[in-house]
Amino acid sequence: MNVILFDDKDIHQNLLPLTFTRPIADIRFGIFTIRQKWENLFPADYSYLTEPYLSVKYPVVRKTESIFIGGHLSPDDRFVSFIPQAERGCLYTLKERPALFVGEYDAFCHRQFMQVKELPFEPLSIGMLYDIFTQNKLALEQDFRYILSHRRSAELSDSNRVIGERYYEDGTSRIFIEEGAKAECAVFNLTKGPIYIGKGAEIMEGSLIRGPFAACDHAVVKMGAKIYGATTIGPYCKVGGELNNVVMFGYSNKAHDGFLGDAVIGEWCNIGGGTTASNLKNDYSEIKLWNYSAARFLRTGLQFCGLIMGDHAKAGVNCMFNTATVLGVGVNIHGAGFPRNFVPSFSEGGTSSGFTDVALSKFYTIANRMMSRRGLSLTDEDKAIFEAIYNQAENYK
Repeated sequence: MNVILFDDKDIHQNLLPLTFTRPIADIRFGIFTIRQKWENLFPADYSYLTEPYLSVKYPVVRKTESIFIGGHLSPDDRFVSFIPQAERGCLYTLKERPALFVGEYDAFCHRQFMQVKELPFEPLSIGMLYDIFTQNKLALEQDFRYILSHRRSAELSDSNRVIGERYYEDGTSRIFIEEGAKAECAVFNLTKGPIYIGKGAEIMEGSLIRGPFAACDHAVVKMGAKIYGATTIGPYCKVGGELNNVVMFGYSNKAHDGFLGDAVIGEWCNIGGGTTASNLKNDYSEIKLWNYSAARFLRTGLQFCGLIMGDHAKAGVNCMFNTATVLGVGVNIHGAGFPRNFVPSFSEGGTSSGFTDVALSKFYTIANRMMSRRGLSLTDEDKAIFEAIYNQAENYK
């Protein structure tokens, strides 16, 4: 089967700056990315139908007959069971947005549908930036159940303290340790949800962790960290200090003291020691968040919303961020004071010094320095994407 995870253009815009550098289905949501969830539950050949400039790195595989699934939709047993029953040539929608189509590639791209119907169920999905952290508890628990059903946990060291019911009613553990993970002298609280520790991950001594929580492969939680659920620490991330309801995609660091809550951090980001981001306004009023599509701040209906960082964004030591601050791709914040709540991509500076443009050549040098620590570097495909983002950034400065 050929499955194409397509980007709804409006939703892709609503999820900027995180989707500047990836299709929607590459967003980490729970333990896995959305694409990984589909590959786990519905084995097939997968590709993306996304923005033209992203297609260089994420090409679509065209076949006469394909299954088109909205990249913002998370799979579950109902969804997977429904696909073989879907009527060929019929577009299924969710809240009037395209969700599922089985048929010819050209028919989908030219919107030549035999009929349109609403999906008979509502899967977990993301449509706005804040959905990633507000829905992360449900996504994480779904992914945890999948892992439990496919393999057994390694043993947790006796040096750790576990609070709450250790097992579900069916006898399976509410804390899962992959082979090669390390956890010593930490406190794990399971009263609010499960805890997952990935391959090669390390939970250092003195860490206090409340579920639901996931430390993905090779993530590191440093000594004395205080983490509240629902939090996901993506692959190769390092975290310390205090976190509450945070999703970090991968390869990013918040390794020192400072608070981060109700936040989403992209890949290859770094948050300096002592940096703190507010997630609640002083007057407890409703939060507005920058929306790229509307080019203004929109109401969220939320009282809690913290920092949103696009890929390769950086914050120096002792930085401070106002509630619901959005940083674009390649942003570098430093200096005293609160920067404005929206900083366009490839901007550098702060409140005291003002902002200047970051030249692509300088950005590439910094990015390669950071990535080389993991044995990686920017590819020509990556550079083509960043050049496209750089050109778009001018519209917001």
